[in-house]
Amino acid sequence: MTAETSPLPSPRYSELKGKVALITGAGRAGGLGEGIARRLAAEGCKVVITDIGQGRGEEMPVDAIGTDEEMARTAAAITAAGGECIAMALDVLEESQVEAVIARTVERFGGIDILVNNAGIGYLMKSIVDMDVAEWDAVLGVNLRGTFLCTKHAGKAMIAQGRGGRIVNIASQAAKSGVPHAGAYCSSKHGVVGLTRVSAIELGGHGITANAICPNHVTTGLGAWQNEYFAKLRGLSVDEYLAQMRARIPLGRAGLPSDTAAACAFLCSDDGAYITGEAMNVSGGEETH
Repeated sequence: MTAETSPLPSPRYSELKGKVALITGAGRAGGLGEGIARRLAAEGCKVVITDIGQGRGEEMPVDAIGTDEEMARTAAAITAAGGECIAMALDVLEESQVEAVIARTVERFGGIDILVNNAGIGYLMKSIVDMDVAEWDAVLGVNLRGTFLCTKHAGKAMIAQGRGGRIVNIASQAAKSGVPHAGAYCSSKHGVVGLTRVSAIELGGHGITANAICPNHVTTGLGAWQNEYFAKLRGLSVDEYLAQMRARIPLGRAGLPSDTAAACAFLCSDDGAYITGEAMNVSGGEETH
């Protein structure tokens, strides 16, 4: 059963019905953003998925981003499965685009209640001494600047509407631990956790929570590429690399998109209303600080 034909997960939080959720980097079928979108749609949210739509040179090739066509298929699949979902192209590096997409979301659905900052680059891996400035800037730009811009403008909209809100930033285990050949990625994700903590302090008085989720490895399309890259870096086969990964995870398996999606739904629910400024591990026990 493919993502295009599979049913939505079972809902858990009735209070999320009718909430408006915008998720960045959610265009690719089988990706982490798509999993989050499917879960929030299952909870009854009106979901807006965004992705860059078009390739942007060597740092953002078409095979590493959610294209317009793929994003449309993802939105159609969620709708066909019983959710309410629309797609919009968004380059999170462009402040005018961020502002416009949030304004269109508010115009279409009457507000914005949930922002999930999921857009990120995790495929530019090199040692620090070999990484180009353009590659460094691309990773820091999408992962950190994009999160800042979306938080800024969604935060403004949430403050103006006066009904609180939820901001969930998809960080990473790499927000807490170093990974070889991931200097830019680790730096950006550590920065996301810092931004999350400041957002929680500044926005809390408006009833807006801000939290980060820190998954360990998730074998999406990007995750499969990372498996091959890091297996080769260590002189292992992919199977050997995955076996070593499972051995160091107390629960014995890598993460699934549904694991992160479940944590996201919890943080957006009433059960998560008194949690803010946290960097929540979703790692099967691999990361414990």
